[in-house]
Amino acid sequence: MNNRKKKLPIGIDDFEKLREDDFYYVDKTGMILELISNWSEVTLFTRPRRFGKSLNMSMLKCFFSMEGNKDIFHDLKIAENEEICREHMGKYPVIFLSLKGLDVSATYENARENIILLMNDTAGKYQFLLENGNLTEYDKETYKKLLQEEMSDAFLFSSLRKLSELLRKAFQKKVIILIDEYDVPLSKAFDFGYYDQMTNLIRGLLGQALKTNESLQFAVMTGCMRIAKESIFTGLNNLKIRSVTDVRFDEYFGFTDNEVKEMLKYYDCEDHYLTAKEWYDGYRFGNMDVYCPWDVLNYCDALLDDPKAFPQNYWINTSGNDAVKRFIRHSENYTTKREIEKLIAGEAIQKEIHQELTYKEMYKDIEHIWSVLFTTGYLTQRGEAMNNIFCLAIPNMEIRNIFTTQIMEYFREKVSKDGTLLNEFCDALKNGNVERVQQCLIEYLKKTISIRDTFVRKKLKENFYHGIVLGILGVKEGWTVSSNKETGDGYSDIVIETEDGETGIIIEIKYAHDGNLDQACQDALEQIENTNYIQELQKEGIQQISRYAMAFYLKQCKVVKEK
Repeated sequence: MNNRKKKLPIGIDDFEKLREDDFYYVDKTGMILELISNWSEVTLFTRPRRFGKSLNMSMLKCFFSMEGNKDIFHDLKIAENEEICREHMGKYPVIFLSLKGLDVSATYENARENIILLMNDTAGKYQFLLENGNLTEYDKETYKKLLQEEMSDAFLFSSLRKLSELLRKAFQKKVIILIDEYDVPLSKAFDFGYYDQMTNLIRGLLGQALKTNESLQFAVMTGCMRIAKESIFTGLNNLKIRSVTDVRFDEYFGFTDNEVKEMLKYYDCEDHYLTAKEWYDGYRFGNMDVYCPWDVLNYCDALLDDPKAFPQNYWINTSGNDAVKRFIRHSENYTTKREIEKLIAGEAIQKEIHQELTYKEMYKDIEHIWSVLFTTGYLTQRGEAMNNIFCLAIPNMEIRNIFTTQIMEYFREKVSKDGTLLNEFCDALKNGNVERVQQCLIEYLKKTISIRDTFVRKKLKENFYHGIVLGILGVKEGWTVSSNKETGDGYSDIVIETEDGETGIIIEIKYAHDGNLDQACQDALEQIENTNYIQELQKEGIQQISRYAMAFYLKQCKVVKEK
């Protein structure tokens, strides 16, 4: 009996490779039947990154294309519908254009060259057209131009449509066009400052291929953002947008709860189901609650290496988190700060969401940033929306950690710019001025975003305030600051050696979950005493050692120094 498990498809978005090389596959082929049964001439699916868009597009290519191995579908859901397979499987010429990995450089000229090279490569897959008897010599000369690295704007804009016309004429069959991550060049162009030029190029390239193209059977596109129709798809009346709020197709991007349970059971990791749910579930697409596939696959892989592996923030490493960074930097507004605190506490807030925006509009004001956070997966929907008013919440523990990480980074930046308050705090700490230490901490707490006393567990709240104190001390030049360092009989929160090497400071931080700051300080002092934290500092010859207890509750704090 062969007990060998299938490989986990981490980073595999080639459907044929995944199936032929025996990777684990969560069956999403029901999407094919749904697409055929409810198709529009042009369909755009918008989903956050790492939710299986590229793999689904590769699946569509493998199913509809005249090329490739169709046996890879034999035990999947779509194979159960013999009529659909007989009528549509392997029946169409397919153009697959992925803009996801496009090298969009810092100048428009270089970006334009790379798009031409992409069109060269795409057209180059069909060199058999030069021998096709249905094409005239003029057609073949047109095809040769698609392989050239020099193109006028007019020819580049028409290149995708021309290729579809040649394929239709050659095969006497209308063409399916698949465009993956259509908005990646727009995002990068916005960052580099040539957004208008790139918008014009993408509008020309896609517009001619998708609008009034008699060679088109249908087209499917994917992207993260639902770019305003007036910006890119002007006059494209045959476009159907399927966003995260639409019920149709809601189960085909992301893993459902049952799919995650089945995967964990297959790999003998079912004991970790609740942890996976807390960290990676919580997204709402249409009527379906889904997990981020990238996270689940990576967490399952980590568990196979180490059954005690702690869940990690896998999603944060796949792209920048500019939307959250920009959002946190708008938090000086009192209302926004309170709303962020509610979100981090696990609560929901109501906001008007605009799903169609241009990149120029996205960061103009805080109200648009809410929409960006929603469409890109940092916030998700709870309950039903009414007149574009959505109840928004942070989906899970992983995304919450992304928010708190960005909050701490921004806090440290502000601390470094306020040298006066920083030096007052550190001088008071060194000199034993407890009252001033406490006053400075209260001033810092007013400037940052607190963790409210609701959803978040006590230990995580404690870690947050630990991060605040550490963020302040980390900016002080000359001081040696150790965090969670093994000392004596236990682990101290923070140990400091001043620049002159004569003074040591031990800080124990507690979160007063019941609001009793005095008792929390007493517990902290007892911990310092019972664990003999001063042992290591004394070994290094430091005799002047101060021991502080700091207790926090929301934006309140109390500081006590052991006498």
